[in-house]
Amino acid sequence: MLPPRRVRRVTGPLLVGALVAAVALLPALVVVAVVASVFLPGRLRALRLLAFALVYLALEVAGLAVAAVLWVLSGCGRRLHTPRARAAHYTVLRLLLDTLMRVAQRLFALRLVTDGESWSPLDDGTPGSTNAMVVLSRHAGPGDSFLLVHTLMNRDHLRQPRIVLKDVLQLDPLIDVYLNRLPNHFVSADPSAGDSSEEAIADLVRDLGEEDALLIFPEGANFTPQRRTRAIQRLRDRGLLSAVRRAEAMRHLLPPRPGGVVAALQSAPHADVVLVAHTGLEHLSTVRDLWRSLPMDKTLHLRWWFIPAAEVPRDEPELTDWLYHWWETIDAWITTTSAAQQAQDARRTGVPGVPGAGRALGSELP
Repeated sequence: MLPPRRVRRVTGPLLVGALVAAVALLPALVVVAVVASVFLPGRLRALRLLAFALVYLALEVAGLAVAAVLWVLSGCGRRLHTPRARAAHYTVLRLLLDTLMRVAQRLFALRLVTDGESWSPLDDGTPGSTNAMVVLSRHAGPGDSFLLVHTLMNRDHLRQPRIVLKDVLQLDPLIDVYLNRLPNHFVSADPSAGDSSEEAIADLVRDLGEEDALLIFPEGANFTPQRRTRAIQRLRDRGLLSAVRRAEAMRHLLPPRPGGVVAALQSAPHADVVLVAHTGLEHLSTVRDLWRSLPMDKTLHLRWWFIPAAEVPRDEPELTDWLYHWWETIDAWITTTSAAQQAQDARRTGVPGVPGAGRALGSELP
């Protein structure tokens, strides 16, 4: 259970203290990171992680300082929900994410590639790109959330995302402050909250406009073998044998939970649907994962599928079948793309299955 909001707000001053301490101890931290890098794979892994952590901490503090200014300018919170105040918060979030993504790309030499066969409706000038959107993405850790929200808010697209995300993410002070001021929904970990979440999602999308995009992760959690086993068992316990067979055939994804998706698409029949798949960040779920397996000098692959509103089913049984069909499509794409990337890495390094250590060619995140 999350601590009350007043308690969570104490973390703001703590972050300022942590940043001051980190700057004061920076010479010693750099020496430790350089020594640790000798014993870790990749080039200067610990030093890169230290630099990224310091940038992340600085952006958190800067974002919270700006949030305080926006609170004062809004009449001490009285006008926080006006269009002007919302636009200001989205602008700050976009700038912070843009900085974070650029730093991540430079530090870790990551290259983002959108598959040539893909058609992204977010590209400028693309027909239909001004419609409201419901974006359905695979869940692959915090990295995919940052990447997708940044893409949606990119200065070329300027979408105002509404996100369905776990309530535990409110432990991050910046997410807690900004996303609670904007139209988003935090899903409780309590299983009994399912119906109320679906109602909240339905309310969230009813007024979805042409500048808006709802981002939802139908799996509800990162893929792990244990979660996959539990999810399939839940389907089996409910007697959904057809869903069990389809879920068992998917190698990389958890079976989608249709409740929130059905609520969103039935309440926003005017919205186009975008499905998103990507590879390269799925193994990063914890701080330990970041330390041991952070991707460096790698190519991240992204693929979009666009479905006009008129082609999206609205009845719950048809929507559920439609969602499973697309999850099977995404799973097959991940299998093919991962195999191709591993083959490419093997050719570059001469060691099968081992990513190359050469610097990735520069390509800015979208």
